[in-house]
Amino acid sequence: MKSYLIHLIRHGASAGNLQGRYIGKTDSPLAMESVKTLAELKQKYEYPTADAYYCSTHARCRDTLKILYPGETPLGVDGLEECDFGDWEGKTASQLQKTDPAFAKWMAGGEQASPPNGEGGAAFMYRVCSAFEKLVEGLIRSHTYTSVLVIPGGVMMTILSAYGLPKAPFYDWMCEPGFGYSLRITPSLWMRGMVAEVYETLPRQGDGPAQADHTVIDLAREAADRAYGKHEEESHEESPQGDPGEASQE
Repeated sequence: MKSYLIHLIRHGASAGNLQGRYIGKTDSPLAMESVKTLAELKQKYEYPTADAYYCSTHARCRDTLKILYPGETPLGVDGLEECDFGDWEGKTASQLQKTDPAFAKWMAGGEQASPPNGEGGAAFMYRVCSAFEKLVEGLIRSHTYTSVLVIPGGVMMTILSAYGLPKAPFYDWMCEPGFGYSLRITPSLWMRGMVAEVYETLPRQGDGPAQADHTVIDLAREAADRAYGKHEEESHEESPQGDPGEASQE
């Protein structure tokens, strides 16, 4: 059975991101220096092409895709937007630590914690996972074997911590803007356990990835072998939810 490749790329930084502000639902455009950085990455490294190109509905995601893939028309995917930080949108951690006692509680909290008038960790994860599963089902149904998906960092880490093999905590999947990971989804394995092999870091440089992180590839293949039953011992480790908020200071 043929597998499906999904290339996840983190969008370039907005001005708010570079200032350390919580930028979630705010549709903040790319910073000018990020436009330059993405253009340099495209010139220096190799980004995989695909049959279809998708992105979160944020302008910063759409613009990142257009820089890395000029001439392609991205399709926006609802539900893959960054966490809604509510009253904390546009503020820095240092500001909130000084002015809002609830911030420290939120930082230490789990999936039930949420910013005032914002989105909790559990709600964020449910929204992102629902949207990603719907996207995967559509790719399989339409036989779209290769795709690119440009998304916020918090969304990427949520997807990888939920479905990625090897299993790893939320923050272990953090990467720089313009970088990301390639997933291989085998329909039978996806339908049985909703897991995806993380087989490569992006972008590529020559014959290999630009990030020196070959370990993730080796571990992913080993974990996939176990999931397929090539090893007697199966891993039952579940990835922690993590806190999508902190990671979104992109």
